[in-house]
Amino acid sequence: MNSTTDMNGDHSKGNAGANGNDVVVTGVSTGIGRGTTKVLLSKGFRVFGSVRKQADADRLKRELGNGFVPLLMDITDADAVHQAAQKVGSMMGDRNLVGLVNNAGVVVSGPLLYLRPSEYRRQLEVNMISPLVVIQAFAPLLGTDKKRQGPAGRIVIISSTGAKVAIPLIGAYSSSKAGLEGMSDALRQELMLFGIDVVIIEPGTVNTAMYDKGEKEDLSEFKPTEYWAAVQSFQKYIVTEARTNGLSPERLGEAVCVALSKAKPKARYAVVPQRFKNWTLPRLLPTRMLDAYLAKQMGLTKP
Repeated sequence: MNSTTDMNGDHSKGNAGANGNDVVVTGVSTGIGRGTTKVLLSKGFRVFGSVRKQADADRLKRELGNGFVPLLMDITDADAVHQAAQKVGSMMGDRNLVGLVNNAGVVVSGPLLYLRPSEYRRQLEVNMISPLVVIQAFAPLLGTDKKRQGPAGRIVIISSTGAKVAIPLIGAYSSSKAGLEGMSDALRQELMLFGIDVVIIEPGTVNTAMYDKGEKEDLSEFKPTEYWAAVQSFQKYIVTEARTNGLSPERLGEAVCVALSKAKPKARYAVVPQRFKNWTLPRLLPTRMLDAYLAKQMGLTKP
């Protein structure tokens, strides 16, 4: 079910310039989205990339050139998402998209016992519900509209290893990614009716600006709780891990390119640094043993 990423994919669906070679990527202002966009552009795709700010749209257009088309939309705004889909459809002519890459997401930090329900809802809204809104809006351009020409497109879902190996103190994030994968597995079966495939990418730690934000995140609301020491340690640990061992965003872009281009892609690609330690072993260990290891590492064991 899980495998190392095959970087020697069949790019027969790529390298044709803007001739029926269009991909939509959400959340491209920084991180995995930006890295993925750069890789796809280098392979000859035209990329429609979503950003929330006009300044980011202008900056990326200058950086990335004519193959990049910015889409100004917040994925939590359904009207904006549908308007963006209409824009893409009008620019593409009558051909199908090659792919839709659902990448945009956020991380909500904090122990679940004290996490505000509004913050938990925000986590699920951005990471689990909004991707479905995006898929519904762009589905006609991927192949559900039989009037369009060409092979059906693919949907690539950027999940996380945290969907399989839950991470304490960002449990809301792990929850959202586990739910996202459940939705994706069901969609892959349902969309067989239209020939639209769904491929899940499960990144481990990636060195992105998200960790810079995490380093500065104000988590002082948890100061009165028993978790404060663990929260502070975790905040430092995760930033150091990302900067020391994290993969480059472009490495994830290569995996996305394989998922879009390979003739018969796997259902899942786990792209993980120090793979045995961070992916293989945690899923082989008995659950209680893994719990004890992670709790001790995060300073969550009872004194």
